[in-house]
Amino acid sequence: MRAEAGRFLASSKQADAQMQTMTADEARAFLLERPRTAKLATVRADGRPHIAPIWFDLDGAQLVFTTWHTTVKATNLRRDPRVSLCVDDEAPPFAFVIVEGTATLSEDLAELRMWATRIAARYMGQAQAAAFGARNGVPGELLVRVQPTRIIGQGDVAG
Repeated sequence: MRAEAGRFLASSKQADAQMQTMTADEARAFLLERPRTAKLATVRADGRPHIAPIWFDLDGAQLVFTTWHTTVKATNLRRDPRVSLCVDDEAPPFAFVIVEGTATLSEDLAELRMWATRIAARYMGQAQAAAFGARNGVPGELLVRVQPTRIIGQGDVAG
């Protein structure tokens, strides 16, 4: 078992040497380059992780998304605002950005509607943005803002 672990660690170190660490500007550009679904991790009350896909956009340094008030992620965020999320490029040579941070929740309907419409335009196109914004910018939906505390980005993962 130790020999296998040693080989794994050695191959991991070689892979790390080939990957390209992204600068903050490169990580931001990757997040905005095209609509990619993020995988958001929150913490359940019993400590187990919960992961959910989200659509997002950026507002300055903050990552913004919406969620319904009764979802598992909303329940988790009310109790513990710590989050981690991963956005990746699934095509070679592969890349990813991981954002760790703290989430705040808002029920401001005007801001919620604006962001729901903006996020919809990013993922569904301008022609459908207003309809998705109207559907998601309603009482009960929450606007979530993640203030990053750590950002990790790697490009050219396949080397």
